[in-house]
Amino acid sequence: MKSVRVRPGKERSLLRRHPWLFEGSIGGGKADSGETVRVEGSDGRFLAWAAYSPLSSIRARAWSFDEGERIDAAFFARRIAAAVAMRVRLAVASDGVRLVHGEADGLPGLVVDRYGDTLCAQFLSAGAERWKSVLADALLEVTGAARLFERSDTSARQREGLPAAVGWLRPAAATAEATTLTIREHDWRFALDVASGHKTGFYLDQRDNRKLFAESVRHFGFARILNCYCYSGGFSVAALAGGATEVTAIDSSAPALALAEGNVALNRFDAARHHTIDADVNQTLRSLLDARQSFDAIVLDPPKLAPTVAHAERAARAYKDINRLALSLLAPGGALFTFSCSGGIDADLFHKIVAGAGLDAGVDAFIHARLGAAPDHPMTVNFPEGGYLKGLVLIKR
Repeated sequence: MKSVRVRPGKERSLLRRHPWLFEGSIGGGKADSGETVRVEGSDGRFLAWAAYSPLSSIRARAWSFDEGERIDAAFFARRIAAAVAMRVRLAVASDGVRLVHGEADGLPGLVVDRYGDTLCAQFLSAGAERWKSVLADALLEVTGAARLFERSDTSARQREGLPAAVGWLRPAAATAEATTLTIREHDWRFALDVASGHKTGFYLDQRDNRKLFAESVRHFGFARILNCYCYSGGFSVAALAGGATEVTAIDSSAPALALAEGNVALNRFDAARHHTIDADVNQTLRSLLDARQSFDAIVLDPPKLAPTVAHAERAARAYKDINRLALSLLAPGGALFTFSCSGGIDADLFHKIVAGAGLDAGVDAFIHARLGAAPDHPMTVNFPEGGYLKGLVLIKR
């Protein structure tokens, strides 16, 4: 077994059971991509078993902090079984569920979503890639799912020095099968495509926030809704389910807007109540403001603008601008549901950005709620980076 030694004073994060070891913390030792290494302190004591990644700034990701544990097929089967068992206890109100959430489930670099009898997985780290075949077999055995599709095509893989990989993993004969699926969420239905959709095909992390939005529209009697970065129309469906009379959905992707329109139809809502705009969100918000439009509720759910802290300053300006425009378009007493899924923007910084946007817009607002990802996307006490999605619900004064 190869070993990696940590520089003096750099053991603290691993002693707190944080699973990442950065390049600058390593004092010696190396291994092949994805190979399991023994991580030792500067005094030689055991700290963790980890997957080594020679090209990533996160040079090692811990599999286990138990010196007596073997990192083998049985280990991965146990971890997957534990992750699945936790989701069963959650009784998620959907047949679309996040089954494995990377580090939070003790499986760094592995993300798995279940859509009915189909799994869609992302192998995002060198360690997950090295154990891909074992993980794929264990996932099907533990879940009883019929098939497994791979969507390993994110920038995270590039940082690991891994090529993109997309296609059916199990069974091999599934290559001709359709990748379009339909799932149930609460009382709604959504169509998705695991091959071409964002992430693994759908934003499962917003499940509970969509329900809250529907309830808010109904409770406050909101009529005119603006859904920005609408993607496949999840918040549009929620707004219509809450009784909204008019929903305007904006996205710069024509295929996304087609999905949104399809999901409105799938849930049997009147298409005349849902209008789509194929355009840049920022520019459209400016045009709506120039036209003196206003809305009772607005959703801002932009894509990831700051994947790391290094991108935070530039992303903060973009977040501030769209929130300023949205607050200006919001009618008094209206609600802004605003989100950031950027890992480089923490909850405190996001709050400050939105507060600054309010000042620039000359708008004050109550914080009605603080939001995060659905509970099948857990954040552990030892890995706060898992809490990537943060949101605020503001009521304009």
